[in-house]
Amino acid sequence: MATAHLIAVGSSPLGKTDLPGRDLFSTALAEAFEELPDPADVVDGLYVGAQSERYENQIMHGTLMAEWAGLRNVPAERVEACAAAGALALKNAVRDVRAGVHDAVLACGVEKMTAGGTEGATNALGAAFERALEQRSGITAPATYALLARRYLHETDATERDLAKIAVKNHRNAAANPRAMFQDAVDIETVMDAPDVAPPLKLYDCAPVTDGAAAVVVANDAVADELVGREDAVRVAGVGSAANNLAVAERDLTFVEGANVAASTAYEDAGVDAADIDVAEVHDAFTVCEALLAEAAEFAPKGRGIETVEAPEDRSPGWTDVHINTSGGLKARGHPIGATGLLQAVEAHEQLTGRAGDRQVADADTALLVNEGGVADAHTAAHVLTTQ
Repeated sequence: MATAHLIAVGSSPLGKTDLPGRDLFSTALAEAFEELPDPADVVDGLYVGAQSERYENQIMHGTLMAEWAGLRNVPAERVEACAAAGALALKNAVRDVRAGVHDAVLACGVEKMTAGGTEGATNALGAAFERALEQRSGITAPATYALLARRYLHETDATERDLAKIAVKNHRNAAANPRAMFQDAVDIETVMDAPDVAPPLKLYDCAPVTDGAAAVVVANDAVADELVGREDAVRVAGVGSAANNLAVAERDLTFVEGANVAASTAYEDAGVDAADIDVAEVHDAFTVCEALLAEAAEFAPKGRGIETVEAPEDRSPGWTDVHINTSGGLKARGHPIGATGLLQAVEAHEQLTGRAGDRQVADADTALLVNEGGVADAHTAAHVLTTQ
């Protein structure tokens, strides 16, 4: 089996923009290929993550993005699993390179979420809910995650203030990330005094509607050596994915089983365990998700995932030394649905190549990415990345 490496990454600005999706993609592509030959001279396949065609009334994203990358007559496919679309694009690119199907593949993601306004985004996200039991009830994404948060607070000694601390930590990290949508730190009282969205979740507990794109080049040994050298490449050492069930009513609200399976599979594939992970980007679409995924990834004992905000030496026994969501996470970096999983890869690439600036984790050599689609456990993809 061939080895797959991330050899280049790029993103568009994140936030509300007048740019259409194709131009957001072009911006991310230009950064990824800034020091590489033209895409047509490097990659021979493309996967694009796009959550919904509703935002811009556009399907055929694979063909469209291949066209805008200057690629002709290459395999080019859209993949989706709601917010896990970007990670699935990465997973498929890694699979193809490992199998020798392609020497280099472009994994990208794009979403122009603001095109349909708040109502459009709400409806597009609601399509990920189980129709018979959930969609017809009128429940929204914040309301569904509020069920998880309410149950988590009930089963543990965590409080709303503990969730607020996660938002504070991630806004602080985003303020050190020039890619992030939000560039200002917030204090705990600002978070606690913010309006309710779906109690116990408040405004700052929720990731924003975001426009954005990301692009990652996945290549084999020969291409990596020729174009960037091993010191500037990051190895994809482990991959895992799992689909649990769609309806929230039919699962354990405080144990994200599918994420646990996906992360465990990626650990096994990479030959590591949770204690080996230095940095992790986990899917904090809502603050409670960061706590739940810290536990599902086996970084934290059950009920103590809220301690992601603490320095490793101040956490409860059973915690690892991992640093979580150094980018600011979905919460503060931004959450352009189809691009989110690839933005996680961008942060990991910068951390593992020593390019993360003021948010750099010292001696980081192993990273975990956890990207979820649907509500919490509907589909999860996980990747372990390592230095060479």
